[in-house]
Amino acid sequence: MTSRLTKTVAATLATAALLTFPLSAFGAVDQPSLSEAAVSRVHAPRGALVSAVPIAQLSAAQLDAAATDFPGAPKSAYGVTAYRVVYRTIDHDNRPTTASGIIVLPNGRRGALTVVEYLHGTNPTKAAAASVDPASTDGLVTALFAGQGLVGVAPDYLGLGLGPGRHPYVDTKTETTASADLLLAARTFAARHGVVLRRDVLVTGFSQGGRASVAFGRALSRGEVGPFRLGEIRAVAGPYDLLRTELPAAFDGRLLAPTASFYLAYLVTAWDRTVGMYDDPSEAFQAPYASTVEGLFDGSHTDQEIVAGLPDSPEKLFTPAFLQRLKHPEGRFLRAIQSADQICRDWTPRVPVHLYSGTKDTDVVAANADVCAASLRSRSAEVTVHSMGPVDHAGTAFAAYPEIIRAYARRA
Repeated sequence: MTSRLTKTVAATLATAALLTFPLSAFGAVDQPSLSEAAVSRVHAPRGALVSAVPIAQLSAAQLDAAATDFPGAPKSAYGVTAYRVVYRTIDHDNRPTTASGIIVLPNGRRGALTVVEYLHGTNPTKAAAASVDPASTDGLVTALFAGQGLVGVAPDYLGLGLGPGRHPYVDTKTETTASADLLLAARTFAARHGVVLRRDVLVTGFSQGGRASVAFGRALSRGEVGPFRLGEIRAVAGPYDLLRTELPAAFDGRLLAPTASFYLAYLVTAWDRTVGMYDDPSEAFQAPYASTVEGLFDGSHTDQEIVAGLPDSPEKLFTPAFLQRLKHPEGRFLRAIQSADQICRDWTPRVPVHLYSGTKDTDVVAANADVCAASLRSRSAEVTVHSMGPVDHAGTAFAAYPEIIRAYARRA
């Protein structure tokens, strides 16, 4: 994938769903061994480190040279070293499992440092996760925070990178636990390098990671992540309001039809494993997709391959009856969506919350930020919505992250 935002469906999804652009400087020190994903599941404390391997080193100059897609980002004050870690966590059903992620340390800094946890956007491909893909812009963003003297932490989530099994897409529970347990693992890892992580955690994320940032911030604010607490949230283009905003947008033209087909296919197949969406794929998907769609999201296919295997609209993908279920949720599907949408409704942040959106976003419509902000403000939270202007989904991130890096650098 390249940084050029082309008009093709595949390129649109490639740039919008997962920020992955050339980053030759972020070269791997070693090549990842996917056999690490086979680490046996044993009972061990959540957040325990299984392994830590250095994967990249960049000078401050190399880091800045790699950041050309983020004009206006502050110059790096430090070189950085990135590590791929595997750690203990739990799955959707509370069973022990492992997950992977990255920890990026600023070279030469010791003592008490502030941590920034970055949560990535939609990714259907294990090998495209920041811990295994040296061209990952998720890795770059995390490293740019470390270049300011912060500790950068970024989970792959479950089932991506070196994590076993399939990714439970838009699963608030495991997005939160994977993020929390990586932070606990980072505390142990950092101590080995003479670094103590400060209590207040700065949280940010893009797209899927935008909504995951709000959920993770909620967990931090409730004291659910060991000694850590929430310092601030800066979330970019997140689908915070599925029921009233994002799902309707998938059918009324605000989302591009091929994009809606991609996201809905990923959501439905993933939620079938966690929520229960159908007894047989043929109940949800039309032929010939009923026999192939689940396999497309097994973690081995690129987004381009998935796009090529899907029709260009939800109407061609889903059966008429199931399409109506998506348009008018009920039963356990409705309850699951309502539960997911609580991330902006059932808590009151005591620290500033910043939400970023773009007016030309046809993946996650800007109204998501407005709805979330209104809900949090009704509970007396301090929320600022930043419109990045007439930019698309990926463009929102390109515009927002220089500001976020600059803002969090002041907390270093």
